[in-house]
Amino acid sequence: MKLSDDIISIKGIGDKTRTAFSKLGIHTVKDLVFYYPRTYKTYSEPVPVSSVSEGDRVAVFCKVVTYVESHKGKRYNITSLSASDDSGTIRMVWFNMPFLRSTFHKGESYIFYGTVKYSGNMRVMEMPEYFTQFKYQEMLSTMQPVYPLKAGITNNAITRAVASVKDVIVGLDEYLPEDVMRAKGLMTRSQALMQIHFPENEENLRRALSRIAFDEFLLFLIKVKKLRETTVTIPNEHIINKEAVLKKNAFISGLPFSLTEGQLSAIEDIVHDMSSEYMMNRLVQGDVGSGKTVVATVALLMNSLSGYQGALMVPTEVLALQHYEELSRVLKPYKLNVELLTGSMTAKEKRTVYERLKDGSCDIVIGTHALIQEKAEYKDLGLVVTDEQHRFGVKQRENLSEKGICPNTLVMSATPIPRTLAIILYADMDISVIKELPAERKRIKNCVVGTDYRHSAYSFIRQQVAEGHQAYVICPMVEESDKTDAEDVINYTEELRDNLGPDIRISYLHGKMKELEKADIFRSYVNREIDVLVSTTVIEVGINNPNSTVMMIENAERFGLAQLHQLRGRVGRGEAQSYCIFINVKKTEDSVKRLKVLEESNDGFYIASEDLRLRGPGDFFGIRQSGDMDFQIADIYKHADMLKLAQDISLEIGDEIEGRIVL
Repeated sequence: MKLSDDIISIKGIGDKTRTAFSKLGIHTVKDLVFYYPRTYKTYSEPVPVSSVSEGDRVAVFCKVVTYVESHKGKRYNITSLSASDDSGTIRMVWFNMPFLRSTFHKGESYIFYGTVKYSGNMRVMEMPEYFTQFKYQEMLSTMQPVYPLKAGITNNAITRAVASVKDVIVGLDEYLPEDVMRAKGLMTRSQALMQIHFPENEENLRRALSRIAFDEFLLFLIKVKKLRETTVTIPNEHIINKEAVLKKNAFISGLPFSLTEGQLSAIEDIVHDMSSEYMMNRLVQGDVGSGKTVVATVALLMNSLSGYQGALMVPTEVLALQHYEELSRVLKPYKLNVELLTGSMTAKEKRTVYERLKDGSCDIVIGTHALIQEKAEYKDLGLVVTDEQHRFGVKQRENLSEKGICPNTLVMSATPIPRTLAIILYADMDISVIKELPAERKRIKNCVVGTDYRHSAYSFIRQQVAEGHQAYVICPMVEESDKTDAEDVINYTEELRDNLGPDIRISYLHGKMKELEKADIFRSYVNREIDVLVSTTVIEVGINNPNSTVMMIENAERFGLAQLHQLRGRVGRGEAQSYCIFINVKKTEDSVKRLKVLEESNDGFYIASEDLRLRGPGDFFGIRQSGDMDFQIADIYKHADMLKLAQDISLEIGDEIEGRIVL
């Protein structure tokens, strides 16, 4: 069997299973081999029921002490029983598994494995796994892979299929010289792939993940090196004129605020690039709220005043609308035609914009991925700006650039990557860094609190609204689920209405809403028709309302540090003092330590470095900050050592091994 063989060539896979695998993007043996588990399930020794706490994921050895009950709930069929050991009793609950009524009998003993929660004073395990004592002893020494799934395919089906192609994995060619692997302590690729799918222990899994991360970094860096070689000397077909540079100075002088040194320096870098004989390919990196959009606006202004079209691509329609309204306002004196192009616009509205792009009457277009659709044709695209670039894949950015003849490229990122890593990852680009925040902005005051502080937080929000300000409340879920205790947007909105009173205007926002509905709600919020906006992380990217002074994040322990920092960046954008309240529901030692970093600092680059320091080898699958590199395993913080090693190897023998890397 070969990597290129169709998945149906694997024993046990027929047409129906093949179709199910195809939904996961698995069509060949190679696709299967490189389809990695998303996490691993490990099992621990059973503990006494009396020792468990809320949120613990544990095993308990208990006797069934009640008859099994089964009844229809609001959304699920619920099956439950009570089980006890010598120290206490715990309730077991399953959803939509009525067949379990005949599985358990009063007086029998099982090992139950799951996460503990409390319902009143009763300990509860929802959807626990269950084993005989003998079977559980076998499970104790294993790490079970857990794969990403879709309807029609089970975890066992993937595990069996991978086991059937072990010979293919073992026979994979190695592209690295043996002395390099030995000197750097790297596993072979075949060993790494075997350990990723069938790990013997945590140490072997850690080494396997490091090797695959190294492979992904190395292939990426070789591609970046090639890209740099081909783009660094591309002639600039869209050189800006001196009049545009002079008007840029007038625009900056007319702003109601002073630009920071970082902003001015970035603008000078851009002026130099866009005036030079070679095409600009620049990254502007700045922390949340550092003012990257103003820098992009100056670049778009100079480009349009020189007679070329400009495009600004952003990841969400809400953000596109916000930028459109702001740029239309600030560029009005220059009589430039600014257009909006998004997916939710009517066919007639889109057609009008397409015509203006094609005949050149549109100077600047702002939109989402609609900018790169086939029907979008530009007369003379001179500048492409990608905002929050980590939200777009490389291909999407390339597609926009290909809409013109070698347009200048400016990408902006608020992802807090340490500069040394940024130089490696963006080796095909010149980099400008905006370090400081605008002078008029005050440092956000942070506090990490438990659930007992909620009512004090409500009082504080009520006080801020009374002073004329607004607030965000972030929840991790859209609607209530019987399977999680995370706060949810819809029910939480009702709870807030009860607690804050009828005088406080409250609305909610989440990603499942239609784009126009989201835009209408956010416009109402910006227009101060809503006092408190309850939202999921849909507001994380770039949303700007200077009147918002409070950000309250429920279940803060469920989010990554970088994401929490991005969310916090939605306040502190005006002159008033702003506050961020992190509600730590679980209060584990790890969550307390992590959230303390955010409580003590507003510096995204410091937070990124602390995130790296706090991630131990056991955190194999944390939030990936690799942005648009499309890495499956590699994480620029967690695998920083592999990134540096990959850079060294790419410089030494990259040309020799390029064609032999298979991912």
